[in-house]
Amino acid sequence: MAKVFKPLKANEKMNKILRNHYLKTKLVPKMGRVFGYKTAWVTSGAPVEILRAFGLEPVYPENYGAICGARRVSTHLCQVAENRGYSIDLCSYAKSNLGSIWNPQDIPFNGLPRPDLLVVCNNICGTVLKWYETLSREFNIPLFIIDTPFISGEPKTWQIEYVAKQLEKLVESLERLLRKKLDLNRLEKIVKLSNETVDLWKGIRDFAKHKPSPVNVTDLFINLGPLVVVRGTEVARDFYEEMYREVEARYKAGIPAVEGEKYRLVWDNIPIWYGLYRFYGYFAQRGAVFVTDSYTGGWANNIKGGPLFYAIAESYTGVFLNRDLEFRKNQLRSFIEEFNADGFVMHSNRSCKAYSFVQEEIRRQLMRTLGVPGLIVDADMTDSRLYAEETVLNRVQAFLENLES
Repeated sequence: MAKVFKPLKANEKMNKILRNHYLKTKLVPKMGRVFGYKTAWVTSGAPVEILRAFGLEPVYPENYGAICGARRVSTHLCQVAENRGYSIDLCSYAKSNLGSIWNPQDIPFNGLPRPDLLVVCNNICGTVLKWYETLSREFNIPLFIIDTPFISGEPKTWQIEYVAKQLEKLVESLERLLRKKLDLNRLEKIVKLSNETVDLWKGIRDFAKHKPSPVNVTDLFINLGPLVVVRGTEVARDFYEEMYREVEARYKAGIPAVEGEKYRLVWDNIPIWYGLYRFYGYFAQRGAVFVTDSYTGGWANNIKGGPLFYAIAESYTGVFLNRDLEFRKNQLRSFIEEFNADGFVMHSNRSCKAYSFVQEEIRRQLMRTLGVPGLIVDADMTDSRLYAEETVLNRVQAFLENLES
């Protein structure tokens, strides 16, 4: 794969940031006994800025699940959960997380630190509710739930206000639990850092609109981590400033992410983490570059101006997985048009039903209206038992041959 992929130098620094993050969270329980530090396990769609303003250290089991998938230990951890009665059809992130708790041998970073509290937001799916209820029982710790109404059409004021009131109640509950008041000035600074980081991430993604593209989606998948796990910090902002400069330099020098770029594609859904180089490299070897995707854009929402809790609620309620088919279709259409793509590939992800259910209808509509080919591949984001490589690559080959004709 070295002949077709040009890894970013940012990859190395990203790995260091994640290692430091997980090392720090491992130390929090020990420091907590002395300094009062606490760890919160959170879902990927939770308003982490509020938690950071309280001095909580957020930990993302979903991000850890992706790491387990990339390191090919997820399948074993899923089997640990299944041996306790959990269905093979459940989310492999959830099963990897539960499996790592019940069998913490030979896993990345020796597992996650024990949480002091849990915060779940159902703007990404309903599975997270039952997953975190299980965690709450397992650790016997508080669970805070933020309920976001599904958005059909444009968000309504009452929907945003409904979520904003929950955020205010969350603050009140955390103030009682932590015995400290929320520092609004600190929250505003964290929100500012989040917005600066998001703007840089958007800029990095937008460089792929140029030909040849200086980035491939593997660059985005690999370097998404800091935007999630250290969101709202100077560490994240500074990392993406450096990554932006590197990608900008590639663009100005005309350096392609994939040698011999022939086809430009859009990716939809969570990556196949255990196939980051083998699966996506199959495309790259044939001159196909994935110029953008829906997944890494999921954390590219700014928190706008106005009343602070309303603005935070508006940002987190409007994430794309909480939107209807029409929104999802139009989003993918805009990617295809703005990035001048020749086709698109959708990952029908066994684990993520919320992401995958509407894909076939979106595919039919986009192929009809735009006249570009679309491929659906069946797999799972971290559980390699659900990936039939030969079957998938045969379909990919036929898809690429169709692009050539």
